[in-house]
Formats: sequence, C-alpha cells, structure tokens
Amino acid sequence: MDQDKVLAGQFEANRAHLRSVAYRMLGSLNEADDAVQEAWIRLARSDASEIGNLGGWLTTVVARVCLDMLRSRKSRREEPMGPHVPEPTAAPDATAQEAEMAESVGLALLVVLQALAPAERIAFVLHDMFDVPFDDIAPIVGRTPAATRQLASRARHRVQGADKAPGPNVAGHKLMVDAFLAAARNGDFEGLLTLLDPDVVFRADPTAVRMGGPAEIRGAAAVARSFQGRAQGARTALVDGAVGVVVAPNGRLMLVLGLTIANGKISRIDVIADPERLGTLELAVLD
Repeated sequence: MDQDKVLAGQFEANRAHLRSVAYRMLGSLNEADDAVQEAWIRLARSDASEIGNLGGWLTTVVARVCLDMLRSRKSRREEPMGPHVPEPTAAPDATAQEAEMAESVGLALLVVLQALAPAERIAFVLHDMFDVPFDDIAPIVGRTPAATRQLASRARHRVQGADKAPGPNVAGHKLMVDAFLAAARNGDFEGLLTLLDPDVVFRADPTAVRMGGPAEIRGAAAVARSFQGRAQGARTALVDGAVGVVVAPNGRLMLVLGLTIANGKISRIDVIADPERLGTLELAVLD
C-alpha cells in the first residue's frame, strides 16, 4: 500500500508536465486529461521498479497515447481538412481552464499545430517545445532518428510559414491588422474608419452566414459598425503568406478573415468558415 502511495505521489508530481505535453499535441483540455489518465492506468499496470526515469517514461506513454488519438481522430474524419470547429465545454470552470491554457500556449500556434500531420505534431511538440531528443522520439512515431528530425523540420517550416513565401510588407500589414483588431475590441468606431477603405467590401461564405453573420456589407461606416465591440477571439496570423486574421476560441479554429490591403487601407474582408476550405489554407504564427 505504501508503495502504491509513493507511486501515486510521483505521478502527481509529473501530472502538470504531462497535461501540458498532451494539450499541445491534442489542442483539447478534456482529451489531454484523458491521455494523462490513460498514462496513469498503464503505469499502475506496469512494474515501476523496472522504470529508471519515470518522467521520461510517462512522457513517452502520453505521447504514444496522443499519437493514437490523433490518428483515430483523422481516421474518423473529425478533422477532415485540418483544424476543427470548437465544441462547447461542459462547465464554466472547464471553459476558463481551457482559455487559460490556450493563452499560455498561444492561440495562433495551437491553430497551426492542429493543421499538422499526427507524426509531425508529435515530433515538433516533443523536440521543439520540450527538448526531447530525436533518438527518444523516433520509437514513438515509428521512424529513424533522421526521419524524425525531418518530421520536426517540416512541422517547424509550416509553423513559421516557410512553406509559403510571405507576401510583401508583412510587418507593416501586421501593424495595421493589429490596430484594426484593437479598435474593434475597444469599440473605437473612428479608429476603424481610419483603417478601412471608404469602399471596403465585406463578404462571408455560406457557412459563416449560417453561423449568423451577414453575407455582404459595403462601405467603411457599415463595416466599422459590424466590427465595433467584437473580435475578442481574433488574432493576427499569416494566411497563405499574407497577413490575415484567425478566430479561434481556445485555440480551435472557427473562421479566418482574408484581408486585402491596398494604398494603406483594408479594402476587402473575406470571411471563410467552411471546414474544407479552412483545411486548404496555409496558416502560420506571426510573432
């Protein structure tokens, strides 16, 4: 009994780390907790005396469980073309915990991670975020260390947007989009007007319209009014190499705003919410 208590205490000492690893892999707090619980079950069924490095052993088990969950998710086509639309959490405290975790990781990063293939995601998270050597990751993903290094490299390129060359004036456009989102959140109507072309056009795809948004708005004043006091869950990101906006509550991609910027003003806003279309977009984190 005392040995069981000691083992349980050692597991609890690793729980926060394991939860953090699993959340970055799965993008869901509930699923991360399920993966951690499965690691405890497997530990309880194992001979702990033969485990030399308990923390490393548990991290490996959680990674294997997460990889199975990601592959199962893909086979069930829960994420047919990339990130999935968020599902409501069970309780307010769960929502708050997920929001806090998502903010700590970075919403844009979570969105990009969800677009990676399962093995790429495992390799990138373990190596780039938790400094696990490729020699230790290789058996988890079933590749050689060299192939595992390539998985992480491909994932890193996608996260950084290197797979699609960024468009011109990214830095300047980012400042403009950041200012636009700040003005929207603060309800700054005049601030929004200064950033919008007088003839700006806002268009939404049918999925976005079904979610309750307008299909089309024309003119700076009308578009500015539609954004006043909104954009709380929006973040600036690279969308197909150009500066755009992702709306991702708790890191789950809901929709993307493709922006056309000309002559120092936002002249067009295209809202994309269709899951298949979202899955074709190259999204990347903007520092």
